[in-house]
Amino acid sequence: MRIGLLGTGPWAEMAHAPALGAHDDLEFTGVWGRRPDAAEKLAREHGTRAYTDVDALLADVDAVAVALPPAVQAELAARAARAGCHLLLDKPLATTVAQARAVVAAAEAAGVASVVFFTTRFQPEPAAWIAEQAGRRGWFTARAQWLGAVFTGDSPFAGSPWRREKGALWDVGPHALSVLLPVLGDVRRVAAAAPGPGDTVHLVLDHAGGASSTLTLSLTAPPAAAGAGVELRGESGVTLLPQSAQGPAAALGRAADALLAAARSGRPHGCDAAFALRVTEILAEAEGLLDGAAR
Repeated sequence: MRIGLLGTGPWAEMAHAPALGAHDDLEFTGVWGRRPDAAEKLAREHGTRAYTDVDALLADVDAVAVALPPAVQAELAARAARAGCHLLLDKPLATTVAQARAVVAAAEAAGVASVVFFTTRFQPEPAAWIAEQAGRRGWFTARAQWLGAVFTGDSPFAGSPWRREKGALWDVGPHALSVLLPVLGDVRRVAAAAPGPGDTVHLVLDHAGGASSTLTLSLTAPPAAAGAGVELRGESGVTLLPQSAQGPAAALGRAADALLAAARSGRPHGCDAAFALRVTEILAEAEGLLDGAAR
């Protein structure tokens, strides 16, 4: 499969370009970015071609991987789908429900496959744990904490305008939901949403399976307090989401495997654009509650 990369930022450098270049079943055809000099540099480092015209790249590939801010991603993903390209996207799919729906509609109309890179879902140990817990019944409650130090430590993403605008809810909230939804079921409602220090938010979710969950999300945690974890409690006892030794490039390679499988079989992956749309809807509901509390 010929695949192009849209984006040249830190995430493209550390995850996308290495994963695409190393994958045996992908031909890394080219890179497009909003900064042509950065596209040229990244392409040169990975032995591929820099494109100055995004439509020219879309015409030369079978699929695209996108490492761009969500609003830009949503626009270009729909455009790529209309050009017949399969989609390897990042989370969040978009930061408005309308944008996310437009991506799903374009992919469905074009009959292209989509996979959204919720990192935890493509790391072997967490993925196996999620599948195991999803097969068990009787979950009573869950607690998820995704605490980052993006704005308090030495992070390559500290200068990200969209993260500064949208905060932890939209950046790490998708990670937590990608773990909770397959285990506890869809969210019937966001029962509560409250702000904490910095960009921290606290959510209470009511799940279709009967369980409730609480989420604490932050990009402004002290570096010594940063980390992510999920605890489930129910009839099976207590279990914790395992950590993974696999880095983002290797996990993205597994996401590319999933895209290849979905494109060949025509069967949607569990982390496709439709799933990412549902995540967007939940986050938008939470955002509305937070906005209301701030008035």
